[in-house]
Amino acid sequence: MANNQGPQGNHDPAGSTQMFRAFVDEAPQARQQAAAPAGPRIGLIVGIVAAVAIVAAVAWLALK
Repeated sequence: MANNQGPQGNHDPAGSTQMFRAFVDEAPQARQQAAAPAGPRIGLIVGIVAAVAIVAAVAWLALK
């Protein structure tokens, strides 16, 4: 069985650095793709505003 990890004191972090740089380079692309569908967010905001308006109207009528 071969020891593929190498000596304990000679760890080369270049692989970790390259993986980190690849992650950083990919992160803005992922954010742009996630931010593209704004339709459901707008619908959610409109729904929340409508629900608050309905609750306020019911409360106003109940206290009248």
